[in-house]
Amino acid sequence: MSHFKRTAFLFSLNFVSRLLSIASIVGMASIVNLTSAQVAFAQANTYPNKAIRMVVPYPPGGPTDLTARLVAAEMSKTLGQSIIVDNKPGASGMIGAEVVARAEPDGYTFLANASLHVINPHLYPDMRFDALKDFVPITQLAAVPLVLVVPNSLPVQSIKDLVEYGKKNPGKLNFASSGSASAQHLAGESFKVAAGIEMQHIPYKGSSPALADLVGGQVQLMFDSMPSAMPFIKAGKLRAIAVTTLKRAQALPELPTIAESGYPGFDVATWYGFWAPKGTPAVIVNQLSQAASQALKLQSVQDQFAGMGAEPVGSTPADFAKYNETELAKWEKIVRASGAKAN
Repeated sequence: MSHFKRTAFLFSLNFVSRLLSIASIVGMASIVNLTSAQVAFAQANTYPNKAIRMVVPYPPGGPTDLTARLVAAEMSKTLGQSIIVDNKPGASGMIGAEVVARAEPDGYTFLANASLHVINPHLYPDMRFDALKDFVPITQLAAVPLVLVVPNSLPVQSIKDLVEYGKKNPGKLNFASSGSASAQHLAGESFKVAAGIEMQHIPYKGSSPALADLVGGQVQLMFDSMPSAMPFIKAGKLRAIAVTTLKRAQALPELPTIAESGYPGFDVATWYGFWAPKGTPAVIVNQLSQAASQALKLQSVQDQFAGMGAEPVGSTPADFAKYNETELAKWEKIVRASGAKAN
């Protein structure tokens, strides 16, 4: 064999060898991809085959805990497995949220949280997780309007009256909240800016002591959640002036919104939802979302929500993801405009 033919033969042999090597790599990649798809399918096909943990980052008995437990109890019937509630309170809900952010993304741990989930990033710049990137939204459970209440001793019957009173009596309006940087606090700060009146914020350790002082006239107004304020409104101990959402509340349909009372676009509400750790298979997220939505359609659940002043939602994962982004941007503007700081 001549030198030229030998060189050509070796080149051809090397070329074929490389082609076989490339084909082998592509084949292995296809096998890996196929295996991953099969694993995901197998997970979804057998899910759930054990108890599921729902982390609530607040103490038992609070509005987030009560709402989540109510829905989870019905979800467990649909899924055929128990949902165990794990309360991990502290740090404005961030301790429990971080537990879920670090959990295995297998569908057996998920988070039940409130709107603080997207408020905290604007108050705590050194958070140990990303409220959007480290979670997969499952569904929004409910929206809870805040209601503006005043003591019977305050001579106002409407938003117009309140603003006029505030302008005629500068320095005499103190508004209570359940704590600094809470939705109640931020609602008050937002209204103060929108109405152009002076109001001093008085933070309390929870709604109960704040409402007690409001009834006694030590403070002049409060933006509180429906579940907390409704008993005082029904008993005639406090006067409801308006609600903070764009639409009127189902629990108090006769009460106008702040938006329709001269401040278009005013929209502040507390809401609750479920999130899974980043990387949880979409098919499992959808299964959890559908189970929650099914629970929210039950008349018994809706009746209990109505008693708390909560309005069921039951959004899809995609819709809830968009809502998270919108709310994150909205609360950034509210926090910046209010100058609110976390303690």
